[in-house]
Amino acid sequence: MKDFTLTAYTQLLLALKNAGYVFYTFEEWCDDKATGKYVILRHDVDLKAGHSLATAQIEANFGIVASYYFRVVPKSNQPEIIKAIADLGHEIGYHYEDLAICNGDTEAAINHFENQLVYFRTFYPVRTICMHGSPTSKWDNREIWKTNDYHHYGIIGEPYFDFLNLESNGFYLTDTGRMWDGEKYNIRDKSISSLNSRPNVKLHSTFDLIHWLSSDITPDVFMITTHPQRWTDSKFEWSVEIISQSIKNIIKRQTIQT
Repeated sequence: MKDFTLTAYTQLLLALKNAGYVFYTFEEWCDDKATGKYVILRHDVDLKAGHSLATAQIEANFGIVASYYFRVVPKSNQPEIIKAIADLGHEIGYHYEDLAICNGDTEAAINHFENQLVYFRTFYPVRTICMHGSPTSKWDNREIWKTNDYHHYGIIGEPYFDFLNLESNGFYLTDTGRMWDGEKYNIRDKSISSLNSRPNVKLHSTFDLIHWLSSDITPDVFMITTHPQRWTDSKFEWSVEIISQSIKNIIKRQTIQT
């Protein structure tokens, strides 16, 4: 079976359920509703928004809720898809990249942020946001919060500040680089937790992860981030994605080395 298909994603969800994990949105975690053994499913909708609707429907079929973060760019910002995912019971958040869009102009960036937040709140009462890594930009979008406070906008959480910077919170996995151990291709999507507590097991493919979940050495708390554009059962789109990701990985590796 090929990795990064909807079939493989379905198996991953089943493995998490069979391992006893309860699913919470990041918003629910911020509201202190997450207890016991649980996983936060975070989806960064960078491109191909339709793929996110496919994963959202699979999750809804299992009674699973997840957090979907949409960019403002047209390939992510598809109003009918955002509404459909919200209607399935999932959380909608803003995948902000305002500082990169505004070329480092903080004042323009915060104005842009305010306007986009108003827009996304027409679909869902957005209470959490998540930084887009903008790997081709020199600007780190999180730096907008050096001179501003997202709490002033009714935002209760941002993963990179409120979850991933806290060592005690749990374990973090992301499919950056189209693999689960792609740290060498990862420019900004990093956390203290993942760097300090990664288990001494091979977690490269989704099937490695599924096998590991059947063991008794997994942590009680997970945040798992996927980029749904990578997950498809279409042979053509799957082939295009693996080729384009290979090219992106080369560029990212060169960027990190320089």
